[in-house]
Amino acid sequence: MRRLTPLVLAFGILLTLVAAGPALASSYRYWSFWDGSAGQWAYASLGPSMARPADGSAWGFRFAVSKDAGDEAARPRAAADFGAVCGATPAAEGKKRVAVVVDFGLPADAPSGEEPPQDAPRTACAQIAPDATAAEALAAVAKPLRYNSAALLCAVSGYPKQGCGEPLAEGPGTASSPATATASGPADGRDSASPAGSGSGSGPSAGLLVGIAAVAALAAAALWQSRRRRTR
Repeated sequence: MRRLTPLVLAFGILLTLVAAGPALASSYRYWSFWDGSAGQWAYASLGPSMARPADGSAWGFRFAVSKDAGDEAARPRAAADFGAVCGATPAAEGKKRVAVVVDFGLPADAPSGEEPPQDAPRTACAQIAPDATAAEALAAVAKPLRYNSAALLCAVSGYPKQGCGEPLAEGPGTASSPATATASGPADGRDSASPAGSGSGSGPSAGLLVGIAAVAALAAAALWQSRRRRTR
């Protein structure tokens, strides 16, 4: 079996560091969007302005600090249960019923000087037009809403008063919750359900750049040693 040379090993480490880059991304404080149509919360593949809920479905919004799009700890804390939310609301002709869950998150995730409007998630049954979007369902039960110029959802029922999906500084003083402990970054390319639409920093971190520079130096040293052996 052929032995790996130091140069090959160095480049292998370099590729590993590059692949791990997203795990070093910043945390974000933002409203995430969840599809509960199957009875379990799943991170929505479309933003609320594009998703068109079916009659009898459940959709959730959760305010949290998270690095990972779809972080399980940032799911709405109420069940994705259409019957529990809309069971007492009779069907109406020309309307669809959508269960909406709004979870304002934990006090630890609140912006400085603010607190979540309530501890427990809020649920409501939205009766909307058959072709209405999830954003319209949310607007029917949780005004006022606030969006930024890129159509990113910034506030639900007026919370929070300021800010919109900014990356948070790492280190002491960063807001913490179970959501901050898990992995890679909410920027997932959806239209307005994550900080991807805000243009916030998603480039490589300083730690990643330092690691790449170190491995590049190791690769250069390995190449020099290899050439030196050949000239002997």
